[in-house]
Amino acid sequence: MITIAEDLGHPRTSLPSVAGLQRSVARWESASATRPDQRHQLLLAHLYARTPAGAFALGAGSDFVELLDALACLGEGERQLAELRTLLLRTATDQGGGMLALLSTEVQSGLAAALSDPSRADEHAVAVLASVVSDVNAQVGSLPFVRLQLMLAPALEACRRLVAGPVPESLLPDLRAVAVSAHTLAGRLAFETRDDVASRSLHGEATQQASLLPEAWRRSVVHMSQALVTLYSTDGLGGARALVQAAVRDARIGGSVVVRARAHALQAEIAARAGQERQAQSALGLAWYDMESGHQQDPSGTSFTAGHLRGFEGVCELYVGDPYVAHDRFAASAEALVAPREQVQRAIVTTDQAWPGSACAIRDRRPSCCISASCRPRRRVGECRRSGYGEHGGSCGRGVMRAGWQSWMIT
Repeated sequence: MITIAEDLGHPRTSLPSVAGLQRSVARWESASATRPDQRHQLLLAHLYARTPAGAFALGAGSDFVELLDALACLGEGERQLAELRTLLLRTATDQGGGMLALLSTEVQSGLAAALSDPSRADEHAVAVLASVVSDVNAQVGSLPFVRLQLMLAPALEACRRLVAGPVPESLLPDLRAVAVSAHTLAGRLAFETRDDVASRSLHGEATQQASLLPEAWRRSVVHMSQALVTLYSTDGLGGARALVQAAVRDARIGGSVVVRARAHALQAEIAARAGQERQAQSALGLAWYDMESGHQQDPSGTSFTAGHLRGFEGVCELYVGDPYVAHDRFAASAEALVAPREQVQRAIVTTDQAWPGSACAIRDRRPSCCISASCRPRRRVGECRRSGYGEHGGSCGRGVMRAGWQSWMIT
């Protein structure tokens, strides 16, 4: 740990001593264990993040995950643990590598065996792939999209090969569900990196796999994701509207109330963009009805909340209502979006909150709406120009032009 502290550039006067570290470790391992402070947590994270061979291992089954679990048991908060994970993932990918950072050495061996003979695949291999997809999705907005593509690529290819191979029949439903999530996420990342052709193809594969599953809400999720890609990569609303209508149909017969609420919310936005105030308000009413239903055990496991829905209300007010009401809806949404995973969404909301106002409003919100250009989603450039971002927003205005949409459909 002393060597790690030196490598991280800590001042020599602040380096821990051997005796001091021994006392700290004794306290952490005692019957009445105390939680390491943030400085020691950082050193421990770097220590446990590498295998004996020096490679990064940050995914399921790794010592790093065991460390995070131990810190959580000692009372460390979700935000600090998320920051540690993001910091180590960023470090692992700083040199352009890290493609296998989310696959421990043991996991790589088991997955390699399953890929060489898909009939040997087991539940553990599927769970590992699901974990990788979830871990990459959790870093959207924290790491550059290209790095996320690199980390997702092994799991995506493994899903493709296993689904096409003779895996045990009992594994197929769970494997297809992971493949749907992986392809949908990959479709979004391809779109973010300006590869619209690959994005459409990946969404097509996700739709194909989702169609083989009994849960219609999974297909609805894919339709919504593809609808947003279509909305921001083509002219007109026709293509996006057709996909949203398909998403609503599937959501209504699916078992996820949360996905149904998201589908109705997106339906409301499309209607508002088309100037259809009555249809937009009707769809919003259905979305609120869904949100206010009990969904504690929702199968989708998504994080669409009332705070997200307030953002959709703001967008609808922006197009077919009162800009001042839109401002209040956006403010309420931003206030509710406080979780680490919601910070990109919050930046999107504060960007849209600035839209009805003047250039001063945009500048005033600069600290909350400007995030790393390589981490933020694409935005409808033409609309931003018409709203005045291009002409009057200064450097911040140009920066937020690509800040994204109200919701992305990743589970």
